[in-house]
Amino acid sequence: MEKAMKLDRGYLIALEGIDGTGKSTQCALLADYLESVGYSVVRLREPTQGVWGHKIRKILTEGRGDVTPEEELLFFINDRKEDVEQNIAPALEQGKIVLIDRYYYSTAAYQGALGFDPVKIIDDNEAFAPRPNLLFIIQGSLDESFRRIEQGRDGFSSFEKRGYLEKVRNIFDTFAGDHIRRIDSDPPVEEVQQALRQEVNALLGLKETS
Repeated sequence: MEKAMKLDRGYLIALEGIDGTGKSTQCALLADYLESVGYSVVRLREPTQGVWGHKIRKILTEGRGDVTPEEELLFFINDRKEDVEQNIAPALEQGKIVLIDRYYYSTAAYQGALGFDPVKIIDDNEAFAPRPNLLFIIQGSLDESFRRIEQGRDGFSSFEKRGYLEKVRNIFDTFAGDHIRRIDSDPPVEEVQQALRQEVNALLGLKETS
């Protein structure tokens, strides 16, 4: 590892996209890379392992049951508030790089596909959650995403129906901002990772590395 890198401020980098695009793999590789060049990195994932996150994960594995869409959205909001208070804000205050696998843009896209207003969801979240310095929307073909889901585990979660994911992806396509970068997930893992690193290097003022 190179000499520890000191930052004057923390940076929040989020990875978003539909299921099966390789976000988790890319997040782990990016964390390893940043640590290897000397940065202090905090890697997070939403839903969290907290009380509200467990409620969400139960929906993922068992279906929504009698949970209403409004209640489900509230679960995500409460889970994120805890994550911001307990993890994200303290790490940023300490000048660390926070890498998060899913954030409020996922909530906007997935709950938006259920009929909620994605713009309102983003606004409501940004009232308490910091906007990412860099937001990667990892996107590729639905066929490839479903192939990866099938290879990764048996069965599909309640959020992984094709028609639903098409709606989710269409909402992701509407998000805009100078902090957003869209990355093609279909190439080999190494190529996708290199594209991510180039953007992160530019954000941090790092020279290109292999």
